[in-house]
Amino acid sequence: MLKNIFTLLSISILSLSQVFSQEDNKDPKAWTPEDIVYTESMRSPVFSPDGTMVVWSKSKAVKKKDRFVADLYLTRLNIKEDDSFLTTQLTYGDDSDYSYIFSKDGKSLYFLSSRDKGKKLWKLSLYGGEAEEIHEFDNGISSIQLKDENTLFFTAKNGKTLYDLEAEEKEDDVQIIEDSLHWQPSHIYAFDLKEDQITRITDNEKPIRSYQLSHDGHWLYYTITRSLSYGADAQKDPYSYLVNLKTGAKKQILQDFEFPIYDIQFTADDSGFYFGTGFSSDPEWNGAGITELYYYDLASAKATKVDLDWELGVGGGYTVAGNDVIVSLANKATMKLAYYTKKGTSWSRSEMDFDDKNEHVSLNAIADDASKIIYSYSTASKLPQYLIADLKKAKVSNEETFIKLNKKLEKKYMPKSEIMTWTGYNGDEVTGILYYPNNYEEGKKYPLMLNIHGGPSSQDTDEWSGSWAYYPSILTQKNMFVLMPNYHGSTNHGLEYTEAIKGNYYEPELEDITKGIDKLVSEGKVDRDQMGTMGWSNGAIITTMLTVKYPDMFKVAAPGAGDVNWTSDFGTCQFGVSFDQSYFGGAPWDDTNGKNYNENYLIKSPLFEIEKIKTPTIIFHGSEDRAVPRDQGWEYYRGLQQVGKTPVKFLWFPGQPHGLGKITHQLRKMKEEIAWIDTYLFDKKPTNNEAFKEDSPLAEIFKLEEAQQENGLYGVLNKGMLIPETVSVKEDSISLGRFEITNAQFKVFKEAFSFDTGKDNYPAVVTKTEAENYVAWLSQQTGTTYRLPNAKEAEKLQQKAAKSSKGQNNLNTWAGYDLTADDADLLLQKVNSLNYSLLKPVGSNKSVKVGDVTIYDLGGNVAEYSTTGTYDYSAYDFADPYDQKPVKSEHVGFRVVKE
Repeated sequence: MLKNIFTLLSISILSLSQVFSQEDNKDPKAWTPEDIVYTESMRSPVFSPDGTMVVWSKSKAVKKKDRFVADLYLTRLNIKEDDSFLTTQLTYGDDSDYSYIFSKDGKSLYFLSSRDKGKKLWKLSLYGGEAEEIHEFDNGISSIQLKDENTLFFTAKNGKTLYDLEAEEKEDDVQIIEDSLHWQPSHIYAFDLKEDQITRITDNEKPIRSYQLSHDGHWLYYTITRSLSYGADAQKDPYSYLVNLKTGAKKQILQDFEFPIYDIQFTADDSGFYFGTGFSSDPEWNGAGITELYYYDLASAKATKVDLDWELGVGGGYTVAGNDVIVSLANKATMKLAYYTKKGTSWSRSEMDFDDKNEHVSLNAIADDASKIIYSYSTASKLPQYLIADLKKAKVSNEETFIKLNKKLEKKYMPKSEIMTWTGYNGDEVTGILYYPNNYEEGKKYPLMLNIHGGPSSQDTDEWSGSWAYYPSILTQKNMFVLMPNYHGSTNHGLEYTEAIKGNYYEPELEDITKGIDKLVSEGKVDRDQMGTMGWSNGAIITTMLTVKYPDMFKVAAPGAGDVNWTSDFGTCQFGVSFDQSYFGGAPWDDTNGKNYNENYLIKSPLFEIEKIKTPTIIFHGSEDRAVPRDQGWEYYRGLQQVGKTPVKFLWFPGQPHGLGKITHQLRKMKEEIAWIDTYLFDKKPTNNEAFKEDSPLAEIFKLEEAQQENGLYGVLNKGMLIPETVSVKEDSISLGRFEITNAQFKVFKEAFSFDTGKDNYPAVVTKTEAENYVAWLSQQTGTTYRLPNAKEAEKLQQKAAKSSKGQNNLNTWAGYDLTADDADLLLQKVNSLNYSLLKPVGSNKSVKVGDVTIYDLGGNVAEYSTTGTYDYSAYDFADPYDQKPVKSEHVGFRVVKE
């Protein structure tokens, strides 16, 4: 059932063969969905204690498991090879490795892994060898931290109770959503690495939410979740505790804060710690606002707000540097790094200067002694660069490349972009990232595709953007503008801007976006009759309402995981109570405006106006989505389907939560979306035939039709002479004969050459001297250099021939079974008794891809001459799968190379 659901839910069905235009497919610089999905990134770098090594992770695709996994890498900063730091891959396989920490002496690495159900602690010597299992934890292990060289802290549950065991014995698949009577706590434990002994550290009755150890192992900070429904309603924020591990004394701290405390970072001397917390006008629901930074002093037991001298607040987090702190400040469409020097209970700000990279740098890691930093630099038009530099207070120097990734993507088209500003709701300045069409010409109008971010408390900044959800580099190569607007409700623009949509959902956002469109139209850049909108999560929510309020504005809509019915969201969204209370001014049953219900839940729900939508819409949703409940997608689809005013298609991704994790699902979403945009924005009607298989024998005939012919003879006319057709292997490269030289072509050169009637298009079997004389003659006749493949080219062609030999015109194929070397000579004796030639007209067998082009008869028909010998197989030759060297053949022709 699920396998066929994509088809069943579709009013307008598209084949993926139409996804890209031919020009996109043929241009090696053009971006593809695979390029986006497989883009490499460096994650979570960690310095060794002495600062000479860095461990980091990189994800890779495991196609057989249809998922991405993370491998660990080690970069040695004191060893260089070829002007780059020596980097070694530490872990391999089909499982993810994570939560890695250096031993105190920096000689080993402790880490967790998804292998063996994720219950084991692993240790890897950085001097070599395989990872060793340290201990298997029956109740699981997570959040590992080292207290000292022999003690490792972690969190886990106590184990299964009798109630749990008896529930399992019932052998049914009933899921208990919430059970306040059986809410099992998790605890912090200590594991003695020498004695292999586990000790419980905390005695809490409710689950641990987070914890952090001081560097010297004397202090433990942790938080306790107080309410089972906290994720839904944000009531009863976690309690914070501080434990003196020397004395065992515990006390509750930070009780006066109205928002949750997070990201505890101790100073280098462990005299205190920094932490972040929210600030907004509706703390009751932990409503969206800005982030503020505080410092807690252990001696005085007091928390002091760090005066950032920056109204927009913290943007991209913070990192402790000694006793000071580096803060990524919110700066609308960018982030700004600043260094705050601690002086008693006050801080002074210094700007961090990264030269031309300013406002485009994200800090990834800092050495324990704060002498080095690792950071990434990118813009919306530049792929991320991973860099390392020396740090002395706010001064950055001696910048070098830390690791270079995505080398293959550097040759792709990089979209031109800029930060766009305009006046939106309430006269406020709105920012966005505007991407230009690849072939933009000033004065011409182009289509526009909105890419609307989720959240709404999120933002688009001037940094590289490319994912299965948003991919401007692909859209701009279709010669359209892409606008990523930071509508009201977005973060990074200040408290008032973020809170403007509370109790006022949709109106500011839609005004911001439509005024941005108006500006682009007034500047003569955008064609108002060619616009589309797409987005994931809140981006889908806004996309949907745009098509409700402006039914004639957009030609295409592609919403993913978005709400259409707020009345059902309140109870089914995992954070529905707090979100909806904050933005819609109460619960659905609250009496408002003289009614015995909260009418916002109705008037803000597109479902109740869905009959207005006329935009062709493709809907995406994961079956396990709890952030935007999965049934929102069904309500959306069914409403549009029943109204029947527009084409609609609904793709359901089994087993997927709010974000798509499977490789196949990410690619399918992108390709279906692009096909929908091509169809309805660019009016590229499907040209595929659903009964036609792309790799069928019939498909080979269609490919063969591309070959040039003259009166049924393969080749092209040059000065009235039939010569071979050649095709470019790559841009600005050599050209290769599409076929082996035919009898008809060779006879133009050597009139006395004879062959049986009707075999004009068969390969010419000649001597090497004749082949050499032919290419010399052809060069002279055409004024272009033709030659035989050289030794290096022949070697590569032989490798390709060996890989492509199955199904080609060789002895293996004629045998009709998996021919072995033992049988080959015996079978050839049988063949030699025939009065029939095994050779076939060129192009009779399956084509072979070489570089960017399709050629024929590589792997069979006749062997071919090179400048140094022969390569390939003839119809009489055995293609040995265990010996891919060229064979000595009695049936040899040739293929030309054109310079």
